[in-house]
Amino acid sequence: MTNQANESGQAEAPELAGKHILLGLTGGIACYKAAELCRLLIKAGATVQVVMTEAAAQFITPVTMQALSGRPVYTSQWDAREANAMAHINLSREADAMVLAPCSADFIARLVQGRADELLSLMCLARPVGRVPLLIAPAMNREMYAHPATQRNLAQLQADGATVLGVGSGFQACGETGDGRMLEPEELLHDIVACLTPKVLSGQRVLVTAGPTYEAIDPVRGITNLSSGKMGFAIARAAREAGAEVTLIAGPVSLPTPRGVNRIDVKSASNMLEAVMSRAQSATVFIATAAVADWRPAAASVQKIKKDGSGRTPQLEFAENTDILATVARLPAAQAGKLFCVGFAAESHDLLENAQAKRLRKQVPLLVGNIGPDTFGQDHNALLLVDAQGSTELPRASKRLLARRLVQEIAGRLAARESVPAATP
Repeated sequence: MTNQANESGQAEAPELAGKHILLGLTGGIACYKAAELCRLLIKAGATVQVVMTEAAAQFITPVTMQALSGRPVYTSQWDAREANAMAHINLSREADAMVLAPCSADFIARLVQGRADELLSLMCLARPVGRVPLLIAPAMNREMYAHPATQRNLAQLQADGATVLGVGSGFQACGETGDGRMLEPEELLHDIVACLTPKVLSGQRVLVTAGPTYEAIDPVRGITNLSSGKMGFAIARAAREAGAEVTLIAGPVSLPTPRGVNRIDVKSASNMLEAVMSRAQSATVFIATAAVADWRPAAASVQKIKKDGSGRTPQLEFAENTDILATVARLPAAQAGKLFCVGFAAESHDLLENAQAKRLRKQVPLLVGNIGPDTFGQDHNALLLVDAQGSTELPRASKRLLARRLVQEIAGRLAARESVPAATP
């Protein structure tokens, strides 16, 4: 999330560069998590203005939040530092987003009622609704969270235009276990980034494959490859942030599931084919980043193949796996232009020639090529976009940045395709 250099030495702008976040804290033990959230927002490039209720100051001091944010903390609507005595107007107009984390059950009720008897609720009421989104991170005991009054209030907040984030489940400070914990700071950061990302894929249903496949030789051995899945997972996250409904079909990798993404784990190429084909018909975009094995053992041994001391190697016969991308590209929806297919080609040499040939062979509108040995397992990559008009290079950068750029490219192609007038009969 930090402002780091890519492998070419060029600095990449952090995700929230230029954004100003108003971070509101209400009374609750989860205030300790707000300190880490503030730190993560700063590392992501944002400036942070902290506003605390009187109750919040019972759990964490304004001095702590001032040290982390680098700005004076506001706690009173009568703060004399504002020349016009209108902190609720001045601070809310400066913000790109208002985030209440933690947001207590009492404060949620205050927001629903439109209360304005202290600074933070007054700011929420006075914020420019159409320009400054309000994100609510509930935090409370499990019984308080499940209470019908709280659930009604959360539903009303959403109806009023606020974004109510989820809650975590687990051990609570009171000693009980259940729903109601505030989301972890890293999860909240992802949700804030998503909220502020332009929704260029709004309304799209994106299906992504990622990672390697594993083809069993016997119960303990198999054929796989060095794909880490990082590029595909980054694309799934970027597509979700861009407003798409995303399903991620992942081979055997240990990466965490991106926030808001529906994940399906598979193992072999045949497993992946089955998962893809059962979902491709309802998708509008298919992005095949997975490094799918081209071949599998024709018949896997049911027992471990053991050495017999003779020096002879076992004779394995192979069968070709079904080409998932080409199969999807031949579906009626893809042929009719209702399913936009994007393929990936991991090559070891002659990238442009191989990518061009692969695009034509698989009949997809966009093929993304990269040099596999230079990217497998790495956090950086360089991409070559090949379509009917030619090729475009995306220079080496973090996979996170490249994923966002690729999503923009896909969104642009979708928009251009939709703007083409239908042919008259």
